Amino acid sequence: MAKDRYAPKPLTDIMAGLNNRLSAYAGKSQALDQQQTLLRDFLGTKLADKCRVSNYRDGTLMIEAVSAPIALRLNYLKMDMLSHFRAAGMAELGQIKITANPQATQRLSTVSKTSGTATTNSRKMSLQTAEYLTALAASAPPSLKEKLERLARHGSNKK
Repeated sequence: MAKDRYAPKPLTDIMAGLNNRLSAYAGKSQALDQQQTLLRDFLGTKLADKCRVSNYRDGTLMIEAVSAPIALRLNYLKMDMLSHFRAAGMAELGQIKITANPQATQRLSTVSKTSGTATTNSRKMSLQTAEYLTALAASAPPSLKEKLERLARHGSNKK
């Protein structure tokens, strides 16, 4: 009799295959975290906050930078970085590829957004600026006049 492919599979069979994949993902994640730590040690915190290790495969380390100027700066440091990683025990590392990925900013900034719950704007409008806006609103069209007066009220309320 043929095996019914629509028959439910035992949960142990499903979990066995899933467990292997999860352990592989966990191992890769730990390795990338160690490489990110090495990168942070080499670059320092300011520059390391603007890039991340995105992948390591077949002796190639992929690093994403948040912008093209940061990627260019990392390219200048590439050979020294390669020596640093090899000295730290990654002897099989053959090359480092650096790419500019503006979306990496979102990935890197999620940590800073969660650490600071409320950000306050320290910039305040001066009373003189509020007076200028009121004077400007006097000669503006009606739709703009309303908006300028509302903006001017923000500055005049904070005496």
